Amino acid sequence: MYSKLKEQLQSKRHYAALKTMEQLEKVFIPRVSRYRFCQIMADNLPKLREDIKDISMSDLKDFLESIRKHSDKIGETAMKQAQQHRTFNSVVQKQDSGMGYTKPVYSLNGRTPTQHNGLAAAEEGVEDDQSEEEVLTAQDLVDFSPVYRCLHIYTVLGDRETFENYYRKQRKKQARLVLQPQSNMHETVEGYRRYFNQIVGFFLVEDHVLHSTQGLLTRAFTDELWNMALSKITAVLRTHSSYCSDPDLVLELKNLIVIFADTLQGYGYPVNRLFDLLYEIRDQYNETLLKKWVLVFREIFELDNYSPIPVETEEDYKSVISRFPFHDAEIEKQDFPKKLPMSQSVPQIYVQVKEFIYASLKFSESLHRSWTEIDDMLRKSTNLLLTRTLSGCLQNLIKKPHIGLTELVQIIINTTHLEQACKYLEDFITNITNVSPETVHTTRLYGLSTFKDARHAAEGEIYTKLNQKIDEFIQLADYDWGMPESDGQASGYLMDLINFLRSTFQVFTHLPNNCNDHAAMSGKVAQTACMSACKHLSTSLMQMLLDCELKQISMGAVQQFNLDVIQCELFASSEPVPGFQGDTLQLAFIDLRQLLDLFMVWDWSTYLADYGQPTSKYLRVNPSTALALLEKVYRGMKDTSKKNNIFSQFRKNDRDKQKLIETVVKQLRSLVNGMSQHS
Repeated sequence: MYSKLKEQLQSKRHYAALKTMEQLEKVFIPRVSRYRFCQIMADNLPKLREDIKDISMSDLKDFLESIRKHSDKIGETAMKQAQQHRTFNSVVQKQDSGMGYTKPVYSLNGRTPTQHNGLAAAEEGVEDDQSEEEVLTAQDLVDFSPVYRCLHIYTVLGDRETFENYYRKQRKKQARLVLQPQSNMHETVEGYRRYFNQIVGFFLVEDHVLHSTQGLLTRAFTDELWNMALSKITAVLRTHSSYCSDPDLVLELKNLIVIFADTLQGYGYPVNRLFDLLYEIRDQYNETLLKKWVLVFREIFELDNYSPIPVETEEDYKSVISRFPFHDAEIEKQDFPKKLPMSQSVPQIYVQVKEFIYASLKFSESLHRSWTEIDDMLRKSTNLLLTRTLSGCLQNLIKKPHIGLTELVQIIINTTHLEQACKYLEDFITNITNVSPETVHTTRLYGLSTFKDARHAAEGEIYTKLNQKIDEFIQLADYDWGMPESDGQASGYLMDLINFLRSTFQVFTHLPNNCNDHAAMSGKVAQTACMSACKHLSTSLMQMLLDCELKQISMGAVQQFNLDVIQCELFASSEPVPGFQGDTLQLAFIDLRQLLDLFMVWDWSTYLADYGQPTSKYLRVNPSTALALLEKVYRGMKDTSKKNNIFSQFRKNDRDKQKLIETVVKQLRSLVNGMSQHS
């Protein structure tokens, strides 16, 4: 019997050796205990048992080291099978038009997780056939015999608890190592894949040990281990995904997380927190999409020529309307070649918004969400694209220095068409999700406000650019404020300014003949721009006349200034922009006209007598304005007389006029003081 024991030990049949030892101790040695060699043999058995424990523990340590290396392969195999099953299921779900979630049926431990939502028997048959041919069990990849042997040996020796504690402690240590990611994991999808493979492999081994041994692991232990892992995994993914600026990589990460979650869920591990994390990553995905589409929109705007789209043939026309929902009965009746009112950026922007919606939709696939939730997500992300990304690009475009008045007019037309196309984008989303737009909680697209805001900004920029150009001409003014007489013709700078304004407002008529809506819209912008320009010109001329740095003005200079204002009035009365009623545009210069008439006619008695009356001929002349200019003129008259050395003659011949001016100045000051006290 002892020789049998030696043979078992040499052949490493340790469990059988322990049974033989037990027989020796209980049966054979007691029979021959009087012999000394039997006592030596009996004394040696405890040492042999310890040797067996040490050897089995050494084998277990080798197993634990080996399993750490094999976890990646186990996880890779499991996730591949999960992905194959997901592909199969997606086909079935499309056929059934269902949104239900089907639990995976792959196996790495010889167990097939229960299938939910009942695939048809025929489908199960197909999957079973695949499983018989392709499914690898954990035993195919890893030899678990060292665990079983060590467990049996420690159990036989009455030290099972020591073994269990050691195994669990070592696996916890290994779990922490597996959960520690590489620092550059976020750079490639392969980095994430290796991370998930190792974790899946680890927990599938634990699941196998849980179900193939009795009590070595408990569900409570694996649940605790999984909860610890889940906290670490979500923290790692949240951090590393935040580094990613490539939407394609974020989308691949999402797909990996879904397969990862489905794989582990098939073995009973709860994965709700992973799907909660996916909703966070979805927001980040949308942010990366928005940043990507900023570049897309910028390129479209940079390449646009801001001219109506020419269509030479029927094919050209169909090509445009296949990409953008444009319908105009009048234009359709026109012969080719013809022009569409919008520029080429409009259909390109529309197509890119649809591409964004498709890209956004990709993230929602496989998240087990209802179509109502997906519809809401699509609308919210599209709203962000319109109100933030596209709106920001439009606002930046409008402010660019190279965008002139012609381009601004075209941008106004473009935004009108994009605004009208918003309802078709609503329909586009509805067709994808099949969720009625009449649903109570359906989010509406905010594109209308985006394009209205852009249009208002473009209009404002037109007015600003016009005023800036007027200021540039005004700066060229070079009046001789002491001139004895006017030149008899308007100043050169002013005639150049008026010619510029006249040609500028012709820009607003450069629209397709049959676009009545655009003509009306453009006409309104043109009228506002023209009125704004005239008012700005009038204000600038008035400020020039009343400038504090200008101390004196001759009557000759007043006459020259009057000639320039007459040219402004002639421009206003020539209907540079159609649609003004009566003399509406000329009224922009009414303040200047009444002030200059007062000085040209020297009609102070009428002004003072009628002041404050609603029927006053000089109702628009403020006393402080009249006083400021009169004092400048008075100083100019005195200075002219001094230069001509005839001041004494001036006093003799124009004493009455001097007294009149002094009297008027006193009365004007009195009116000004009265106004200030009243206010």
